[in-house]
Amino acid sequence: MRHGKKVNHLGRTASHRKAMLSNMAASLILHKRISTTVAKAKALRKYVEPLLTKSKSDTTHARRTVFAYLQDKESVKELFDTVAEKIATRPGGYTRILKTGYRIGDNAEMCVIELVDFNEDMLASSAATAAGAKKTRRRGGKKKATDTTEATSAPENAGAPDVESDKDETKSAE
Repeated sequence: MRHGKKVNHLGRTASHRKAMLSNMAASLILHKRISTTVAKAKALRKYVEPLLTKSKSDTTHARRTVFAYLQDKESVKELFDTVAEKIATRPGGYTRILKTGYRIGDNAEMCVIELVDFNEDMLASSAATAAGAKKTRRRGGKKKATDTTEATSAPENAGAPDVESDKDETKSAE
């Protein structure tokens, strides 16, 4: 049982795991999207989100703390210059994991982990829906109720002759 075990060791030693997560976090910051396994992506999310939160305050101490985790000057510069200004208003949830299927060789579950504010496709679609009509989760409300009452008050075959009554008249004539 794995009660109380919060860290996924990913089958690696502590130093290997630390180096791998550091490299993956630097790549995620530089490229804004990387493809990896789901287990690594979930571990990376726990690793990189506190760094993204720390980047909101651009101080020397914050830069040095983040550099201690990433060990890459270019990714630290990118994080504090471009990424931090995009995520400044977001209260958390900076990354998104999208499952993509299974790897051919070993059937490992694959995914894409990306920075939420840098996906132009989803930003454009969410802006389009926000510009449209107000969306609610209610079923129909009063508008549908008035439509149904109008439909029930009017007879279904107002202008058409009654077929049933014609049949009855022919039977009685015989």
